[in-house]
Amino acid sequence: MVRAEASALVAAPAGRVYAFVADDFARNYRRWSPEVQHLVLLTPGPLRVGTQARQVRVDQGRRSDYRFQVTVLDPPSRVAFAEVSDLFRIDYRVTPIGQQTRLTFAFELRRLELYMRPFEKLIRMAAQDGAARVVRNIKALVEGEVAQDANGTAR
Repeated sequence: MVRAEASALVAAPAGRVYAFVADDFARNYRRWSPEVQHLVLLTPGPLRVGTQARQVRVDQGRRSDYRFQVTVLDPPSRVAFAEVSDLFRIDYRVTPIGQQTRLTFAFELRRLELYMRPFEKLIRMAAQDGAARVVRNIKALVEGEVAQDANGTAR
């Protein structure tokens, strides 16, 4: 199993961060994860436990196609996803700290194929880099929107 986690302090209220990640997931996911080439929600309506989605990603030139579903939806503090065969799990946690928010992102690759095991250390490093990039991107996007709102600039 490969696990990676990263967190950042976001200069925005927790409700704003949670809404960006969970409530507006379909609109924002590709913004903070540019490796995602295509995302489609397979379950109509707002995000809820059991909502399924399909994503096509290109990571370091490798194309992958996954279906995943919402496993936890706990407004305003947590949203989690799992690939339908439980190959990977993703967890976003939002913790208020005054007028700021601690955003924590965790990724867990539940199993490695036999041919990938010699590369486990590289996979761990790539997963950790990816986790750090996710929180960095979300932080920048949310703080950018907050600044635009403060300046009266349209998003």
